[in-house]
Amino acid sequence: LSLKFGDVGNLKGLVIRFLLTTSYYELSVQNWFSLHRLQLLYNHSIQATFNATRIYAPASYSYHCEHVSSLQRYDALLIPSSANDLSKLWEVTFIDFQIQGFNVQEGHFAYAKDCASFFSPAILMGLVMSLILLLVLAYALHMLIHLKSLDRHYECKASPAYFAQMKDNDMGDEKEPLRSSGNESYELRNQEFCKIYI
Repeated sequence: LSLKFGDVGNLKGLVIRFLLTTSYYELSVQNWFSLHRLQLLYNHSIQATFNATRIYAPASYSYHCEHVSSLQRYDALLIPSSANDLSKLWEVTFIDFQIQGFNVQEGHFAYAKDCASFFSPAILMGLVMSLILLLVLAYALHMLIHLKSLDRHYECKASPAYFAQMKDNDMGDEKEPLRSSGNESYELRNQEFCKIYI
C-alpha cells in the first residue's frame, strides 16, 4: 500500500510504502493481516525502513491506533530496521492511524481492531482495588470463623452465702416437699446462679 505525496519541498517524489502480509492461523480459524514494514522513499530510492510490531488484525477487520510512531513516548510500534541506514535520522508518527489491507468494500474501513491494551491504567487500578477488597473480605471471614462462642464462657457456681444451710440428711436431695392443704409441692434446694465472662 503506497501513499504518494509527490514533491514536498526538496523531497522529490515522496512516497510512504506499507508492506502488508496475510497469514492463516488455525487457532483462530481465520486469516489475519499484519503490517510488516514501513518504507520512506524520495528522490526515487528507499531512504528509511522501519519494522512494524504488534500492528495486526483479522483480515476482515481494519486496524486502528491513536498513535503509531517510532518514538518511545508513543510506545514505539515502528522500529528502525538497521543501525546502518538513515532510519535513525527520521522520527515518524501517525496520529489517529487506521489501515486495512484486504477485503476493502465500497471504499470504507471495516470494523476496527483497536490497539488499546487490555491492561490500561484504569483497568489495573480497578484490579488492585478489587484485590484489596478481596483481602479485607477474607480477613473478615477468617475472624468470623475463629470467633469463639459465648456458650463456652458460661460458668455456673452455687452461692453458699445466698441460701441457708441445708441439713446433712437433705444434702443429697435436690428438692424438698412442702406441705400445704392437701397439695404436695417441691422447692429446689440446690439453686445456682451463672456468671458470663467476655
